[in-house]
Amino acid sequence: MKKWREGQRPHRRRGGSQRHGWYRGSRQRSTQDEQWYGNNDAGPSFRASQRRDESQTASSSSSSSSSSSSKTSSAAPDLPGFYFDPEKNRYFRLLPGHNNCNPLTREQLQEKEREKQRNKMLIEDDKPRKKAPRAGLNTSLLLQKRHLGMLPQNSYCRLVHEVKVSGMKRHKLEIQSSDNSNPNTDNFRLIVGDSACEQVFTVNDVSHGGCKYGIMNFSTSSRGSLSVEMCDNLYFTNRKVNSICWASVNYPDSHVLLCLVGVADTPGCVSLLPASLFSNFNPDQPGMLCSFKISSAWSCAWCLNPQFDKTFSTGLSRRVIVKDAETGRTQTYSVGSDVLAQQFARRVPVLFNGCRSGEIFSIDLRQRGRRDQSWKASRFHQESAITSVRVLQDENYLLAADMLGQIKLWDVRVTKPVQDYKGHYNEHAYLPIHVNEPEGLLLAVGQDCYTRLWSLKDGHLLRTIPSPHPAANDLIPSVVFSSNLGGCKGLPGLLMAVKHDLYYFPYNTDYQEGGELQAGC
Repeated sequence: MKKWREGQRPHRRRGGSQRHGWYRGSRQRSTQDEQWYGNNDAGPSFRASQRRDESQTASSSSSSSSSSSSKTSSAAPDLPGFYFDPEKNRYFRLLPGHNNCNPLTREQLQEKEREKQRNKMLIEDDKPRKKAPRAGLNTSLLLQKRHLGMLPQNSYCRLVHEVKVSGMKRHKLEIQSSDNSNPNTDNFRLIVGDSACEQVFTVNDVSHGGCKYGIMNFSTSSRGSLSVEMCDNLYFTNRKVNSICWASVNYPDSHVLLCLVGVADTPGCVSLLPASLFSNFNPDQPGMLCSFKISSAWSCAWCLNPQFDKTFSTGLSRRVIVKDAETGRTQTYSVGSDVLAQQFARRVPVLFNGCRSGEIFSIDLRQRGRRDQSWKASRFHQESAITSVRVLQDENYLLAADMLGQIKLWDVRVTKPVQDYKGHYNEHAYLPIHVNEPEGLLLAVGQDCYTRLWSLKDGHLLRTIPSPHPAANDLIPSVVFSSNLGGCKGLPGLLMAVKHDLYYFPYNTDYQEGGELQAGC
C-alpha cells in the first residue's frame, strides 16, 4: 500500500458521472437523485446551480472553480432531446409533434423565441433615439460636410433620407367612414397605392369566406397630420384576389385592374373597374367597365407607353396574354412556366415577366410576328420562383425578388446581377417589393413579418421594422411608401396595414395625430 506524504491529498476526479471520488453522505445524494429524476411528465430535470456547487466542492483551486462555474452558468450544455429553459433553470424533454402529455415542441420554442425578439425590437422602436443606419451618420455631420463641399448634392439628399428613415416612429391611424357604428374587423390582405398616393386600393379577408375590396382616400390637415377615410361602396366576392394594379384609361390612375381566381362554378376573370365606382358620388356612367374571362391569372400589369396606352397583360399558367382593353385584340405567348410577376417599362413597350421556374424574360410588343420564343428580348435566371419584378426609371436595371429571399438588381443590357440586398426572408409566400427612387430606398416585407428598408445604391440594410402584431402566415403586413402620402402636398412616410389596423410611420419626428378630415369620397 502506498503511503501518502504529509500535506498531500488523494486526487479526485470531477464530474457526477465518475464512480470514484464520492464524498461522505451518498445516501443523501441518492435521495436528491430521486427528486431530480422522479415522476415528471416533462422528463428528467436538474438544476444547474446544484451542479455548479458540486464542481466547486470537488475542485482544488478557487480560481479555476470560479471560472468553470461562470462558463456553466453562461451556457448550459446541450443534451439531445432536451431543452434548457434559462428562466426556470431546468431541462425539459422535447418530443416530436403535438401531444397532450407534453405540448412542448421545437416549433413552439422557436415561435416563443421569435415573439420575444419581436417584443424587444418594438421596445427599441418606441425609444426617442434610435440607432443610426450607418456608423457616424447624423444630420448635423452631413450638413457640415455639405457646407464644406465634401458631399455632392445627390449624395447629401440620399443620406439625409436614410437618417430620416431611422427616426420614423409608429402611429396608429383611425379609419373614418360614414358608418362609424360598424368598425373594420376584417384583416387587411393587400393595399396598393396609386401613383400620387392619394388613394389606396384595399383587399380584406372576410371571416365567412371570400374577400371585400374598396378604396381609401388620404388627406393632410393644416396641423400636418394624416387622415384616412374608407369609401362606403365596398364590393364582396367569393373568389380570391391574386393581383392588383392601377390603370390609366381616361386619366392617370382612373381604373383598377383586378385578377380574380375562379372557384367552383364561377370562372376566373380579369376586371377593369373605374375608381369612381367605389365613390358614393359616382356619375351615372363611371367610365369603362369590363371583365375578361381569363382563368388562373397570377399577375397583371398596365402599359403606360403612348404606343400601347390601352394595353394590359396577364400572367397565367404557361402563358402570357397581352390584350387591348378597347378593341379586345389579344396576343398570346406560350412559356414554359407560370408567370407570377409582371411590369411594363415606360419609355419603350417592353414587358418584363418573372416565372415560377426562376426565369426572367422580356417581351417587346413591337415584335409580334416571331415564333419559337424568339420574341424574348432578354433572358436571365434566379435560383427560385420570382415573386416580384420592378423596372427602374433608367429601364436598364431591374429588381427581382424570389422565394429564397434573394433580391437582386440586374443590368438588363448584360443580363448580370450588379447588386444584392441581404436580409429578406421568404420561403413560399407571394410577396412584392417596393421601390422609391427619389429617396433611393428599397422596401420589402418578409414572411417573418418584418419590414426591411435598404439603400438602393449600395444594398446597405438601413432599418428592420417589426410587425405590431404577432407574426403569422396570414398576418403578413402590406405596405405603401411614398414621398407625398396624401397627394402632392402630402406627408412622406410608410403606410402599414396588418390585421385590421392601419399604421403610419412619418418622416418628421414632431408629427401630430388626430388631424381633421378634409377630403372624402
